[in-house]
Amino acid sequence: MTLMTLLSFALALAIAAAIPGPGVTAIVARALGCGFWGTLPMIIGLTLGDLIYLSCAIFGLAAIAKTFGTVFLVLKYLGGAYLLYLAVKLWRATPDEGLGATVSRDASPWRGFLAGLLVTLSNPKTMVFYLAFLPTFLDLAAIDLTSYVELCLAVIAVLLVVISAYALAAAKARALFRRPKAVRAMNRGAGAMMAGAAVAVVSR
Repeated sequence: MTLMTLLSFALALAIAAAIPGPGVTAIVARALGCGFWGTLPMIIGLTLGDLIYLSCAIFGLAAIAKTFGTVFLVLKYLGGAYLLYLAVKLWRATPDEGLGATVSRDASPWRGFLAGLLVTLSNPKTMVFYLAFLPTFLDLAAIDLTSYVELCLAVIAVLLVVISAYALAAAKARALFRRPKAVRAMNRGAGAMMAGAAVAVVSR
């Protein structure tokens, strides 16, 4: 794979990742409630979901993946349900607990990781990018092990940069709110965003 092809893929992925969707909304809401480090497991889960779809496209599993309609629906509703659960926890968090403290205590890194993975696997935009757009962009039959590793590294690098930028911005905004009323408003705003992400995941 040429450097130009790899850079073109990275640019296309960066543009797709930067467009706000359920994943970005969930990340921002999580960062508002838990800060950047509390959001990192969800970012890793989102990235793994992309790597799974990339692997499906490259190894010719796209047709199989598309036939798993029931599995896709289960993943979609699981992801939506967990995001809604987080939304409720954020909404109900009280100012004296600190911003998102209830969610921080209740949501383990593993749960955050699983939520990120489910959101990506149930996101039609991600599926279309890898299983429909990618085959028209790259000659998947010509990709060898080296090219596959290069693409995986590009996915990891791009998503960590783009998604982390959203998380960092939200975490910095979180630090500006210290008064009880502001904390409550931020908690409920983050909860509403998380609920919106849950609806977006389920309705698509």
